[in-house]
Amino acid sequence: MRIKAIKEINEYHLSGLEEGKPQFTVYDLNEYQKVNNHHNTKPHIHSFYQIIWFKKGVGKHFVDFKSYDVHDNAIFFIAKNQVHYFDENPNYEGVLLHFNESFLVQNDDEVEFFLKCNMFNSPFQQPSCCIGNAITPDLEMYLSIIKKELQNINSFGKNELLRSVLKMFLIQVQRCKNDFGKEQMDVDATQNEKRLQLLKFVTILDENFKKGFTVAEYAGLMSISTRTLLDITNQFLGKTPSQMIQEKIILEAKRLLLHSSLNVAQVGYRLGFEDPSYFVKYFKRHSHQSPLEFRKSIS
Repeated sequence: MRIKAIKEINEYHLSGLEEGKPQFTVYDLNEYQKVNNHHNTKPHIHSFYQIIWFKKGVGKHFVDFKSYDVHDNAIFFIAKNQVHYFDENPNYEGVLLHFNESFLVQNDDEVEFFLKCNMFNSPFQQPSCCIGNAITPDLEMYLSIIKKELQNINSFGKNELLRSVLKMFLIQVQRCKNDFGKEQMDVDATQNEKRLQLLKFVTILDENFKKGFTVAEYAGLMSISTRTLLDITNQFLGKTPSQMIQEKIILEAKRLLLHSSLNVAQVGYRLGFEDPSYFVKYFKRHSHQSPLEFRKSIS
């Protein structure tokens, strides 16, 4: 299936990030698609995290510049600022969970927990997996508790309870992903710590890639040496930190070229390039085609 090109990409927010508004919501997938099909089948981004559990249905789901198979019990994890969209199939059965990062992450311990739940924007694997029947009853139970609690207006400890059950949901799915991918994150404490450092680098990179930081500056933000950062990225991904920085910039450039009406110079400025000609050279060096050639090849 062909990737869609549109004039301007839409960005959606959960409750507009307004204080006092729900920061965590659950929807029936079939009903949600009926209401929002016109928007969901077009490339868009969120400022929140989204879990899509396709309980029944076959098709494709698109995340950035790749398509992924949808099948029974496929579950997708869409990170904030990832471009994605649904195919035209209106008959999926399942559930959508939306939550802002600030809802789940309340302190440093929860930051570490969220990083260990590496299903969102993980450098290790694709943004989906198939959950087995063994954990389905547990996930259904968590969803039942969540839906019931969401109906309780101003109940004591409501957000704390919802946060705890959401964590249980994420833990069960993460265990399933670990088993499916033959990952044993808790066997070796040293390896586990290195994985966590890599995920921290990915998070910091997402927040700062437009600032033109060097590898040494990223390492400094993490309070580790450039040698340590290089060893970690090489060990797990076979890439240097510089390659990861370049890939992030090129990915964001492609998103803007495909899903916005900005011209090439404006895209470069948006990504921190003061010289448009240097941006064109940078893009061509790392993607083997100019920004205009890429835009024409897709659209």
